[in-house]
Amino acid sequence: MTTNEIEIAPNSALLVIDVQKGFDDASFWGPRNNPAAEANLAALMDAWQESGRPVVLVQHASRAGSVLAPDQPGHALKDFVEERREQAALHVTKTVNSSFYGTPDLAEWLTARGIGQLVVAGIQTNMCVETTARMAGNLGYDVLVPLDATHTFDLTGPDGTRLSADELATATAVNLHGGRFARVVTTAGVLTAAARSRLAA
Repeated sequence: MTTNEIEIAPNSALLVIDVQKGFDDASFWGPRNNPAAEANLAALMDAWQESGRPVVLVQHASRAGSVLAPDQPGHALKDFVEERREQAALHVTKTVNSSFYGTPDLAEWLTARGIGQLVVAGIQTNMCVETTARMAGNLGYDVLVPLDATHTFDLTGPDGTRLSADELATATAVNLHGGRFARVVTTAGVLTAAARSRLAA
């Protein structure tokens, strides 16, 4: 997909999913991929806020024993997100993978504002980002996933097969694209398209 084929709606919502300090704990999660994810997320947040488009922050509240549990320091948003928090239009708290099962109700909020396009980014690529994008596609939203504004971790399956974070991210891209849940794009492409639509307005 070329940059010219991406169109960003004037009220397109940017979902920033689970960008929390607990994901910096390598001893808990293991090796990660895409060290550029945070910089790309910050660039997207700034572009959305500068254009007046809504940013939705999603924060995971795990059960006890997880670094993302509400009573743990890792539950907190990463500093660059916290610094931009006041400008966010909505803050959703969830306990499962999909951002559509949280408080307040994301779909209800989007419907009330006539928002039909979502740019979905954050952590983890193959978990909460992919689950949210799949559900958004099922619900009829136009979904864009800038894969380089996400990251994940190596993971082992039930038979001992281990996939690297990059392999899992590739699988997510194939699942979302091949399943027509979302269009997988780049941060640069989204930023260029967002700027172009703003100039044309």
